[in-house]
Amino acid sequence: MPFTFNWSIVWWLVGFAVVVLFALRYILIVRQSTAVIVERLGKFSRELKPGLHFLIPILDSVRAVVDLREQAWDYPPQAVITKDNVPTSIDIVLYYYLTDPVKSVYEVRNLNEAILKLTMTSIRNISGSLNLDELLVSRENVNNELTQIVDVATDPWGVKVTRAEIKSVNPPAEILEAMTRQMKAERSKRAVILEAEGFKEAEINKAEGQKQGAILRAEGDRQQRILSAEGEAQALITVANARKQATIAYFQGIHEGGASQDVLALKYMETLEAISANPANKVFLPYESSALMGSLGTIKELFKDASSDTTPPVSTAKGK
Repeated sequence: MPFTFNWSIVWWLVGFAVVVLFALRYILIVRQSTAVIVERLGKFSRELKPGLHFLIPILDSVRAVVDLREQAWDYPPQAVITKDNVPTSIDIVLYYYLTDPVKSVYEVRNLNEAILKLTMTSIRNISGSLNLDELLVSRENVNNELTQIVDVATDPWGVKVTRAEIKSVNPPAEILEAMTRQMKAERSKRAVILEAEGFKEAEINKAEGQKQGAILRAEGDRQQRILSAEGEAQALITVANARKQATIAYFQGIHEGGASQDVLALKYMETLEAISANPANKVFLPYESSALMGSLGTIKELFKDASSDTTPPVSTAKGK
């Protein structure tokens, strides 16, 4: 039997291939952290979120696939001139992500190139307002200012700038050498200042210690004198109390013994005699002592009477 070609099988195969091609082109699976911009007849139609989506053949087409994850762009070293006219180069890394994929596609022609030019222009302006020393030591401030400027400028493009970081600042070799010498001189100066400050602090502490020692010694001497005076005062009080008790006992004994005025006058005379024993002492007797003198006269008469009583009588008769 002669071989006859079955064209139906061919047409089935062609139809299946066309269906597969259409499926691959118009059935989309959007991955996580990705957005797909779809146009219909050349005009924006919709934004496809992660998941399975179907496109209308011939009418719908994919304009762009946008990555929504944060991106880090390491820009090439940028030549700048500082405020003090020092040429240098700066390496910058910029971190950002897309907040509006539609704006990032339709509001700017080339997003990455636009961000690059904007960042370079901003860093030139910032560097031109700072001296080299300020640029080297104020990186954090420069980073914050650059982040704010680029973030505000790229907001209409649907971009959010999270941070900008200066990786390195590279001045010319001769500037680096001069800065190294300056740093060494500054360290030497700082060392001398610290040594002088340390000596000053030590002297102050020494003087303060001596002052505190003198204060403590004076306080100790004062306390010692106070205690000594209190001891002497207590001793005088004790002696006075003892004399008081002795005097009370003495006079109590006199009163209990029934001593007469004559005995008291005699004691008074003995006391005066003891006081006037020293030729340098002068004794002044008060007016009231005249009564005592009268008592002394009485005492004298008593002594005379006693003497006359003890003398034997003289006989007046003549022999008979």
